[in-house]
Amino acid sequence: MIYVVVVLAIYALGMTLLWWRLKTQVAGHLDAMLEFQLLKRSQRGELPLSPSKTVDWDAAQDEPEIIDKANEAMRLHQTFQKFVPRQFVDHFDKGGADKLALGYADEDEVAVMFCDIRGFTGLSERLSPQELMNFLNSYFLRMNAPIHANNGFIDKFIGDAIMALFDHPTGSSADKAADAVRAALDLQKALRLYNDHRSHSGYHTIKNGIGLHIGPVVIGTVGSDDRMDTTVIGDSVNITQRIEAMTEQLNVDILASRDLCDAAYSTFRFAHRLVDNIVLKGKTTSIELIEIFEHETVEEIARKQSTAATIKEGIALREAKKYEQALALFCQAYQEHQDDKVFAHHIDVCQKLLS
Repeated sequence: MIYVVVVLAIYALGMTLLWWRLKTQVAGHLDAMLEFQLLKRSQRGELPLSPSKTVDWDAAQDEPEIIDKANEAMRLHQTFQKFVPRQFVDHFDKGGADKLALGYADEDEVAVMFCDIRGFTGLSERLSPQELMNFLNSYFLRMNAPIHANNGFIDKFIGDAIMALFDHPTGSSADKAADAVRAALDLQKALRLYNDHRSHSGYHTIKNGIGLHIGPVVIGTVGSDDRMDTTVIGDSVNITQRIEAMTEQLNVDILASRDLCDAAYSTFRFAHRLVDNIVLKGKTTSIELIEIFEHETVEEIARKQSTAATIKEGIALREAKKYEQALALFCQAYQEHQDDKVFAHHIDVCQKLLS
């Protein structure tokens, strides 16, 4: 009898030890499974979730510490996603997780947007450091939604400027271009509402300029062994930045390349006009610049559309080296539309060519 009791005791002890070992192993497997599911849900765009929500997988109901761990991982993921957009991770995922390393590069065609505040230097000089930071955050907060609502994402904030990309993974070039144009128009609408708020609060209104272009870019990682960052480089990025810089010179809100405008216009209609055909700084070939003004008043849209033919004719005369005829045409148009800085720009160009 004693022998049987001893055998049963040893058996029970062995089963207890085996149960604890299996429980530890299962907990580890569940932990790995939850992290894997979290990663896959992130890649599919199902995150971020609200941090107040809890992960409730049936497999982990008896392991609350795993649920806490998964929730912590989710909160950490949400925080880092504010620094590295999910779309970047999607591009890196094409080559596998091991490709997320220094020097990785992926080429893609995207629509690029640069958006910059006019006269920001003068504005910043009138504000204290804290007031300036509050203003920028208030402005960026309103500019964020129109970009994300149109399948875009913000690559980076550069001082007061925003650089955004529109890659529409399942769409065509026309879809990407159309997303960028819609976002630009929505940004102007959001800015109008923001200026209404600023006016009622006793602040000066602000203006911004938006440049758009589409073309190939390289999306990758740069830096050093201990400090790495995602980046987008390429000729398309440089062209977009220079297009945006022309918005202030021409006093227009939205300026796009002919390539982007034509691609977007094949998907939906919007008011636009050719404003010039110029060689941008640092380039050797000319590019047609198109003003998009669908967001303006009905009267202003009609006025600008009525000037489109005159601008096109004047540019043709200038390119044919008939500078005096082009200058006379632009001067006559400027007398009729003295608020249109596009004509003042052309007059200045023609006078320089004649001198």
